[in-house]
Amino acid sequence: MIFRLKILIILGAAVWLVQGCSSAKPVLYPNAHYNQVGKARAQADINECMRLAREHGVSSTSKSKEVARETATGTAVGAAVGGAVGSMSGEFGRGAAIGALGGGAGSMTRSVFRSNNPDPAFKNFVDRCLREKGYEPVGWQ
Repeated sequence: MIFRLKILIILGAAVWLVQGCSSAKPVLYPNAHYNQVGKARAQADINECMRLAREHGVSSTSKSKEVARETATGTAVGAAVGGAVGSMSGEFGRGAAIGALGGGAGSMTRSVFRSNNPDPAFKNFVDRCLREKGYEPVGWQ
């Protein structure tokens, strides 16, 4: 029972990280246009430019396959190491399961943090769209 609770906690944390770390947006310099339209309109324009990029086939992230591959690799390595350690105490299956969870969660977390930045083509599309609207994008956060 406690083992299943640990699994649910680890998986819940992993989902939370994936959702929380994938929201980089452009930062705008407060030039005359920005000051004239205000923060709310600027945010709406950012959202519109991001939507246009997606509509024109530009992916906001090119890292999803890499995250999946690294997570699978970490899971496999974790299962092997956990199984080896678990076999020493007669708990091969449990050790492999714990190792797989730990390895997979660790790999996914590391990959998600590294892939937080949007694809360069997506950033360029959105930045150009914003410049054409009169904004001055200075970076992404």
